[in-house]
Amino acid sequence: MTRTRFRRRRVALLVTAVTAAVLGTAYASPKKASVDQEALSRAIAFETALTQVAESVSPSVVSIKVEVTRPQQMGFPMPFFGMPDRGGIVRGGGSGVILRSDGYILTNNHVVREATRIDVTLQNGESYLATLIGADPPSDLAVLKIDATGLKQADFASSQDARVGQLVIAIGSPFGLDYTVTTGVLSAKGRGGIGANEIEDYLQTDASINPGNSGGPLVDLNGDVLGINTMIIGRGSGIGFAIPSEIAQRVAKQLIQHGAMKRAWLGVSFQEITPELASHFGGDFDGGALINGVVPEGPADKAGLKAGDVVVAVGDIKIREGHDLLRTVLRHEVGERLTLKVRRGNTTRKVKLVTGERPSGDAAQAKPKGSDDSDTLGLSLQEITPMLRQRFGYEGEGRVFVRGVQPGSDADRAGLQPGDIILQADQRPVQSAADVQLALRDGKALLYVERESRRFFQSIGRSK
Repeated sequence: MTRTRFRRRRVALLVTAVTAAVLGTAYASPKKASVDQEALSRAIAFETALTQVAESVSPSVVSIKVEVTRPQQMGFPMPFFGMPDRGGIVRGGGSGVILRSDGYILTNNHVVREATRIDVTLQNGESYLATLIGADPPSDLAVLKIDATGLKQADFASSQDARVGQLVIAIGSPFGLDYTVTTGVLSAKGRGGIGANEIEDYLQTDASINPGNSGGPLVDLNGDVLGINTMIIGRGSGIGFAIPSEIAQRVAKQLIQHGAMKRAWLGVSFQEITPELASHFGGDFDGGALINGVVPEGPADKAGLKAGDVVVAVGDIKIREGHDLLRTVLRHEVGERLTLKVRRGNTTRKVKLVTGERPSGDAAQAKPKGSDDSDTLGLSLQEITPMLRQRFGYEGEGRVFVRGVQPGSDADRAGLQPGDIILQADQRPVQSAADVQLALRDGKALLYVERESRRFFQSIGRSK
């Protein structure tokens, strides 16, 4: 059966199933046997449609097994029963999607990170030793290569054109088991602020995603890939996330060509402009991304942008919230000229700049111009987003937590720890990381800290 006829048949089945499900009561017969038969027909039609999608896509899904060699850990604390950690081989795995018939496979970076051996098993049972072509930790994607040809590559759909509420199917091959298929709906698009990766622009779904399904496809009812399954929030929560197909294809192409990913970058950090903040930055706003930090000598700094500016458009694209700015910039190339519509106070102007290449890690994070690492005395701070609250079950009033502490720093000497929540700085409520940075500008501060179930004051100061 050709792909066109296959799709037409499936669409006809789905129309029959969905129409009957919605209008089922209208077809009810006074005779019980008739009602049962109609219900059975609806179930069979829907089941057949899903089965055909699974059968079409599964040959493009692979099982991935990895081995990671851990060195022996000496010293304390000893992890189990007082015995030393002997190190050795740790095994794990996930799923992947065949990108090209000549052996290129797309998966999650976290599936293959630090792997010393990667084995890929096809649906027909054939296994191959895989080579890592390239990885992109900011998006949690990686590309593998196996020595095989004639493979069935996956077809990709546009995640931008996907509609919230449409039916989706997650397919994977977890832990070397038979292929799993789960169904659900596309719950949301453009999800970010989760704090799992640097680049976050997820599709959210309630189709069940388990750890072994990481790297497998989230497909539409045509069997085309809408996203790459990457993670869940909590077990049994019905909240799963997939990396959109546009991002996945863009990253995969560069990893295959260059072994690394180059991204356009403005050199700013930003936050949402809430109604409470709007009054301090020029009155009412119909959306926008509030710049709260500018990287010195970065593209935005060279163009004259400052903390407190609000980006309301990039070219013809309106910016409604912070992640609109991120995803819009990421669609452009390094070195491309952009025109930003920026509001400063009560005036709006156009700013032209040339995108730079996004640095990796902390170098990509913006700081107030003129600051250095001593501004926070060894503290790495992160604001608590609603998604992080849900993920960690935090119900307190804290807004900022300690993401990291530099060993040997003033913060380390003060006894501060990753995970500490800073409630006050110099006896003023902390609403953002900037509040803590401001308090530390003179080299010292009195912090009010929440750690697990207790709160305490902690003095921190710059070493003489």
